[in-house]
Amino acid sequence: MSDISRFFARAESLVGRLEKLLPAQPAPTDWKASIAFRWRRKGGHGHLEPVTHVHHIALRDLRGIDQQKQLVEQNTRQFVAGFPANNVLLTGARGTGKSSLVKALLNKYAPRGLRLIEVEKQDLVDLPEIVDRIDRRPERFILYCDDLSFEADEPGYKALKVVLDGSIAAASENCLIYATSNRRHLMPEYMHENLEYKHVGEEIHPGETTEEKVSLSERFGLWVSFYPFDQDDYLKIVAVWLDYFKAPGAHSEAVQKAALQWALQRGSRSGRVAWQFARDWAGKQKLEGGRR
Repeated sequence: MSDISRFFARAESLVGRLEKLLPAQPAPTDWKASIAFRWRRKGGHGHLEPVTHVHHIALRDLRGIDQQKQLVEQNTRQFVAGFPANNVLLTGARGTGKSSLVKALLNKYAPRGLRLIEVEKQDLVDLPEIVDRIDRRPERFILYCDDLSFEADEPGYKALKVVLDGSIAAASENCLIYATSNRRHLMPEYMHENLEYKHVGEEIHPGETTEEKVSLSERFGLWVSFYPFDQDDYLKIVAVWLDYFKAPGAHSEAVQKAALQWALQRGSRSGRVAWQFARDWAGKQKLEGGRR
């Protein structure tokens, strides 16, 4: 064997061994496996992972947020129908139904082609790649970012701004971004930033730091605010979930008293707290009933 032949043989052997060490390319996305997907990165490659158990919550189960439901559902209907619609930012008190509303809309409009892709904050830098992957798909995609907030100079902050509005390339017409956050402008606000405000005549103009923070949230065309529930709304939500769990006495005075004590201990009258109480109460009632 000539020197050249031996060289190529050794090179082929080396390439073969290197290929075994390299991470395998992810399998193509099975779009029929689910109505919801998660973006995951492994071995340097990103892929869409089907969600096996999608939360089957219905719009009718969400109480005390009728106005918010109307606004976001109208926007979603427009989007699913192929008409212009806006990216949505849902902000406000914790546990008031922001993420539940997005899940309920997915369940309602999935038969019409709506799909959801959940993207974690650290993976927002991959948004352009995700948009490219779904660009020619016939479905309508919500890119969903839950509990979103940023600190200064995080890479996902700029990536999200570019996809929302600001890149030379237009965003895909078959996707929107729905994000939930406890912060209206997605970033912390500090007292010293108030010192940057300037008076021009009788007008007050914010400083550069505040303008930069607002520049991200204003790229969402639809802002929807959620507020803490009052006592009546909280008890109505408790009753809805107790009916869902088929627990007896959902509207009884004993249940309402226990539900209020539960909320007092948790320091919140939110939809999440109501759901947690209902699970606890329903479980105890079923366990006691089984012992009789």
